[in-house]
Amino acid sequence: MQTEEPAQYTVRGIPREVDRALRKKAAQLKLSLNQVVVDELTRATIGRTRKSDFSGLVGQWTPDPVFDEVIASQRQIDWDRWK
Repeated sequence: MQTEEPAQYTVRGIPREVDRALRKKAAQLKLSLNQVVVDELTRATIGRTRKSDFSGLVGQWTPDPVFDEVIASQRQIDWDRWK
């Protein structure tokens, strides 16, 4: 399956108040300014943000016995406290 490369824009003439608002939002969400701008453009034009693509992670899990032990210990029920 061939994926289409996203377009790149250079946008000039952004009003100062818009720049400040976008940068503030990026800082609050701990996202890059670019990501916030892309999300805002997407929401403004098609009404929703783009879906996350996790296809690059498919099949990447490697067994980790230590992790499995930690998870197993967290799944234990302490019946004396469960009342």
